[in-house]
Order: sequence, then C-alpha cells, then structure tokens
Amino acid sequence: MAREIITIECSEARKEGKSPSRYTLTRNKKLKTEKLEVKKYNKFLRRHTLHKEIK
Repeated sequence: MAREIITIECSEARKEGKSPSRYTLTRNKKLKTEKLEVKKYNKFLRRHTLHKEIK
C-alpha cells in the first residue's frame, strides 16, 4: 500500500496555552518523504494556523 495515514497538529496553539487541533490525512509515502506542513483551521484559536506532522 503506497498511502499512509498521518496526524497533523497545530504548532501555534501550545505557545498560547490552548489545546491544539488535530487532523488526520493520508499521503503517498513514495512521492512525499518529508514531514508535511499545511495551513488548516484551528477552531480553538478561530483562525488558520500552520499544522505540522506528528506521526
């Protein structure tokens, strides 16, 4: 199977002392070998923030 399930977490929420938002995504591990960074919506901060791969 070429796709793997990854979890991304908000990188800005912990700095502000709030709970981080998490998303699960899939990626093609043959084409994307580096860690994923995506701008997603954080409902606790009520804005779009940078989310980084944790798993």
